[in-house]
Amino acid sequence: MATLQLIEPLAKDLGGFFVRRSLPYPDRQMVGPFIFFDHFGPSVLPTNKGIDVRPHPHINLATLTYLFDGAIMHRDSLGTVQEIQSGAVNWMTAGKGIVHSERSPDSDRYNEATIHGIQTWIALPIEHEETEPWFTHYPAQTLPTWEENGVTIKLIAGEAYGYTSPVKVFSPILYLDGVLSVNAHFTIPAIYSETAVYSVTEGLSINDEPLEAHHLAIVQPGHEIKVSAAAAARCIVIGGEPLGTRYKWWNFVSSRRERIEQAKADWRDGRFPNMPDETELAPLPEVVTEANPL
Repeated sequence: MATLQLIEPLAKDLGGFFVRRSLPYPDRQMVGPFIFFDHFGPSVLPTNKGIDVRPHPHINLATLTYLFDGAIMHRDSLGTVQEIQSGAVNWMTAGKGIVHSERSPDSDRYNEATIHGIQTWIALPIEHEETEPWFTHYPAQTLPTWEENGVTIKLIAGEAYGYTSPVKVFSPILYLDGVLSVNAHFTIPAIYSETAVYSVTEGLSINDEPLEAHHLAIVQPGHEIKVSAAAAARCIVIGGEPLGTRYKWWNFVSSRRERIEQAKADWRDGRFPNMPDETELAPLPEVVTEANPL
């Protein structure tokens, strides 16, 4: 069996905006350093509507946004204003603390707009958890992209197949996007302790075992994995080396429970950095449960 564990994500319709969350899962917190994995869309946002994720805080992690379609405007407490479009990467290192918002660009609100993509959170090694926050945008054309056996592969982050992504990372990591034509295939090398394949579409198989759409398959370590497609299909591959236990509550991730308690108090009492030109802040929730985290 190629699959060690199969995760069917928790899913929720946020008013026409569909989100599927695979990580964290009740009995699987992380894959390598990945502690959060959301697949949103594809959703068609009607005219005069859009995504409006209010300013909210993060600590001790990095966020990576990658789109298949559409655009999102990122703003943060560093003063960054950066639109991301399909194929590009927005990497934000929260470190000791950052605040950001994610909204549809104004230009997308005048007409129907499609939004579809992946957002991940990546835990930081303990020695980097309290680093100074920073943000970097990587245009699509800067990411290694190649074709083999009918598959177009884009290396979003990390090292694989002799390529290295320019995205700055803090620990060994694998993150790639594979677009497969009919009867195409590729092999995932056994280079990391933990690896998983997410089926963005139907039509995929792992070592000839069918993989339903919108499932995250944690694969057996130490073995090459063949990903193939009976029809045109798409997948995301994530992996890397584990970093040890992390605690997560709302938007906070840390190796220390007391650091999360401090972050709660800091957000409640207004001690996080301010967001330029944004005043509507996400309130600290009373209760957060992973059974219904959206």
